[in-house]
Amino acid sequence: MAIKNAEDNGPTKKDQASSDTLFDGEQPTLEEIRSWGKSFDKLMRSPSGRKAFREFLRCEYSEENILFWLACEELKKETNPEAIEEKARFIYEDYISILSPKEVSLDSRVREIVNRNMVEPTPHTFDEAQLQIYTLMHRDSYPRFINSPQFKTLAQIPEGVSASGSTAESPSN
Repeated sequence: MAIKNAEDNGPTKKDQASSDTLFDGEQPTLEEIRSWGKSFDKLMRSPSGRKAFREFLRCEYSEENILFWLACEELKKETNPEAIEEKARFIYEDYISILSPKEVSLDSRVREIVNRNMVEPTPHTFDEAQLQIYTLMHRDSYPRFINSPQFKTLAQIPEGVSASGSTAESPSN
């Protein structure tokens, strides 16, 4: 069952209208949305899933984590040495520098690896840091996302039921 596109007779519920505005282009199917609740990797591989997760992270004031992860993904695609160096500097200034308002939380070991890698940036300069942030999002933010009202609305999961389909012991609101 697919989520209705805006051109199909319009949304029938308030929930529908919010999902139409969340996803600009291709609407994910209900099956795809529900798969995000079963696999963080599927969520992160889906452009629509990343967009929904980013909106959630924005509400949690931790959007910088997915923005950093996405910037690292873009850097990995770069082949021009000058562009690699420029993008790596921007990523460092935006997400690694302790002076940045969008600084991501990295341990000292990974921060030191990044600092060494910045001497001669490559498309893989931030691999250790990217993995650490991916793991942080997976362990910390993702469980809250799949149990959030936003996700449950998108996945059409009734309140009091977890994303995995089991009944929650203490339903929220």
